[in-house]
Amino acid sequence: MSSTEGATDEALPYGMPYERETRYDPPAGLMALQDRPMRPIRYYPDGAEGWLVTGHAEGRKVLADPRFVTGERFTHSPTELPHVFVSITEQVPPGFFLFYDPPEHTRLRRKVTGVFTVKRMKDLEPRIEAIVDDRIAAMRANGNEADLVRDFALPVPSLVICEMLGVPYEDRDAFQENSATMLDLSLSVEDRNKAMGAIFAYLMQLVPAKRAAPGDDMLSALAADEELHESEAAGVALILLVAGHETTANMLALGTFALLEHPDQLARFRAGPETAPHAVEELLRYLTVAHNGIMRIAKEDAEIDGQLIKAGQHVTVALQAANRDPRKYELPCELDLDRDAQGHLAFGHGVHQCVGQQLARVEMRIGFAKLFAAFPDLRLAVPSGDIPMRSEMNVYGVHTLPVAW
Repeated sequence: MSSTEGATDEALPYGMPYERETRYDPPAGLMALQDRPMRPIRYYPDGAEGWLVTGHAEGRKVLADPRFVTGERFTHSPTELPHVFVSITEQVPPGFFLFYDPPEHTRLRRKVTGVFTVKRMKDLEPRIEAIVDDRIAAMRANGNEADLVRDFALPVPSLVICEMLGVPYEDRDAFQENSATMLDLSLSVEDRNKAMGAIFAYLMQLVPAKRAAPGDDMLSALAADEELHESEAAGVALILLVAGHETTANMLALGTFALLEHPDQLARFRAGPETAPHAVEELLRYLTVAHNGIMRIAKEDAEIDGQLIKAGQHVTVALQAANRDPRKYELPCELDLDRDAQGHLAFGHGVHQCVGQQLARVEMRIGFAKLFAAFPDLRLAVPSGDIPMRSEMNVYGVHTLPVAW
């Protein structure tokens, strides 16, 4: 057994490297730490000792272990920029079950798990296909160029989650802007909390209206649930509204960018529809847009693979490194749509694994397939080096993606 006890400042790396040298690969400094898949590091801002996990198997163990919790106050960050966990736990809204542990987490999450089953998502496919077709038609109607983020990648999942929740799509500008602010790591914790509060307040106004005049939507069901307070219904909806469009939107845009820059893999994707499910899983693994990792706090002393994590220490699972673990995937830094990427950690793992992952998979599978079928000569409209990357955001991707056909 080993621990950080007695380690010197020089002995411990400071933080998790996050500045990228290339568009698609994790930071070289982070990948250099893979030789020790679970290592002690110092956290910002005060040098507190904690842990960084870069290994796939080790990451799964931490995320599945109930001794590592989220229902605590996160006061340290693995980078100079305050981690989103730090800002959110400054003021966790009621019902925001991402930062609750069982049994409260279980009570709240079960209110929505039934909506996101594989069967329910299969039933939703025709509506998602219609939304994707509408966006493609709108792109064609506007000429032969578009910003794929504005005109396709963001509207598709936003429309889907708004319809599922019963949130008016015409209000999207406000909640999309506040969502982006909430996840912008370059902003102050105060600004990010204010943005989260604005979305929560917006949903709090919708809940009593849904109780008075319910519809066939998730927010109406949450509002009518006698086991939930109005604030809890709004908090659950907040998770779904933000997560329901941010991650998928960035995967659609960044995935398109990656395929356009890997023409051999794009050709493989075009070869047949049976490629799409494998392609989605490999793009999720390869790109890992949740690039700042998942944090946990040890609620008691815990030993993982001979390493002693002390009670109260922060642990960061670097998902993008774990998904490039050569012990799990052969040639992990190559994009290979024929790879069996099952078991990746792009959606996390354990009880907090993304509740909407099946919806995201369907949206990406349909979105990519229809986009590349509709525009066989889709290409970048500007040099790739001019594409602004979302390096400062909690969810990685591109701010805009000008394309032509």
